[in-house]
Amino acid sequence: MGKWVKSGSPWIWMTGGAVSISLIAVLGLLLLIAWRGLSYFWPATIYQWELEDNTGARSTLIGEIYDREEVPTERLTAAGHVFKQPPGEFVTRYLVKTGNREFVGLDFRWILATDIISRSEPADVAMLERAKNGNFYGYPVAVIENGKRLELKNDALESSLMEHIDRAVALSDKALSLQKQDIGAINYNIEKLRLKERRYELDGELTDSRKLELAAAKEALQKEYHVLEKELFALRDEAARDSVIVRDMRGVEVELKLDSVLDVTYVNHLGLMGKIGKWFVGLGRFVSDDPREANTEGGVFPAIFGTVFMVLLMAIIVTPFGVIAAIYLHEYAKKGPITKMIRIAVINLAGVPSIVYGVFGLGFFVYMMGGSIDQLFYAEALPSPTFGSPGVIWSALTLAILTLPVVIVSTEEGLSRIPSAVRQGSLALGATKAETLWRIVIPMASPAIMTGLILAVARAAGEVAPLMLVGVVKLAPTLPLDLNFPFVHLERKFMHLGFHIYDVGFQSPNVEAARPLVYATSFLLVTVIVALNLTAISVRNHLREKYRSLEH
Repeated sequence: MGKWVKSGSPWIWMTGGAVSISLIAVLGLLLLIAWRGLSYFWPATIYQWELEDNTGARSTLIGEIYDREEVPTERLTAAGHVFKQPPGEFVTRYLVKTGNREFVGLDFRWILATDIISRSEPADVAMLERAKNGNFYGYPVAVIENGKRLELKNDALESSLMEHIDRAVALSDKALSLQKQDIGAINYNIEKLRLKERRYELDGELTDSRKLELAAAKEALQKEYHVLEKELFALRDEAARDSVIVRDMRGVEVELKLDSVLDVTYVNHLGLMGKIGKWFVGLGRFVSDDPREANTEGGVFPAIFGTVFMVLLMAIIVTPFGVIAAIYLHEYAKKGPITKMIRIAVINLAGVPSIVYGVFGLGFFVYMMGGSIDQLFYAEALPSPTFGSPGVIWSALTLAILTLPVVIVSTEEGLSRIPSAVRQGSLALGATKAETLWRIVIPMASPAIMTGLILAVARAAGEVAPLMLVGVVKLAPTLPLDLNFPFVHLERKFMHLGFHIYDVGFQSPNVEAARPLVYATSFLLVTVIVALNLTAISVRNHLREKYRSLEH
């Protein structure tokens, strides 16, 4: 036993066991997040309950079972609930998503198993997904087409309704595209003309000829705007022409405009393959659509785009600075107290709380640098700030400083592993020190540089606290990238998956509806980080194989 302990085998087994437990814990956490998030898009069965409460009042409830739990009878009795018959020690209660927010008030409702008289799965009940007020559950009975009521026949119920919904959705999408692209471009150009006129005025160069030229350009844009505005209103009126009549859980027929209905699903009709198809459609919409209803409905595409765009911009900024700093410290700086203090400072920077970087970024980048840029180049827009307010460029710079120590340390370690004989051989053959660095040392150290970049991307993609101060917002009206010159707008605010998780999980007015979205967005954020890291790892492995011969 003593020899076995002295051999070091116990420590090997302990280390291996600790690593295994850590991997199992991480994989278990990821599987939990994936299951809770991805199951949100699975079409749930729609039930109809006939209920009778302790006062004898009867009611009908339509919805999906969201959750269930066993509640002690004593707790319900203490809360004032009176049972007709003793239910036992525990009572099952269900959390039901009822929708129909404008008539019910809340999307979710708890019902007790003791209040249920009957439960059925009606074949003709439908779930209508809407752009506002969440889902609507009920029985579609008719369509109002151009003022005429058309009864929906059972044999063509779903297809007939979907034809009308697809028409309204297509017109609404066309109107939205017209508003964002064509009309948005005209508004952008009108604003540029206003700023141009203001610039001429500040420089004392606003002559009569320039006034006439600017006025003519504005008038041409205004005429084009009025033409597009009429087309936009016509598209909206055409999309809102039809409506659907739905009988809800109260037995009342409700008219819903089809321009607000995005989809209709007869869930209880669907088989396994139909549900799988709907699951993929829901997942695709979540990834590609814009958010709605205070981020509790719709998709997260702007947040995905903002996260990836900001991380790539941060990587472009931090890599050259980190590599240059590491090369200077390892190849040029003399060993002494100053260099030693710089190394200590770099190591200590890695332990500074991220919110401190956010405060620094707000004060230095946004207010000082951004304010100075506005004074020098965008004086015509003042007092409205251009770069003097939080934006994606300041977020990228802040996170670049935050991750700079990681890149410096990793690059230095890569440089230290290169044998001095390689440098000496290059110099002996007549190459200068700069040529040796550029052609020999840096290529051989590129895998270590990529390792530092991988660690930087992994940390930057998950940071939220500093971004709340320097650029991220709950809802960004436009992306940092569009078709308006100069196409990339680094001064704009952006959405981020990490902040989206915080906002939906802790600031949402509808907690129950937001809970699965937190899991889904968390899994999506992990997926984005893994994808970015795998891309960087593949590049690193390619570089490692490419320059492996130099090591020999």
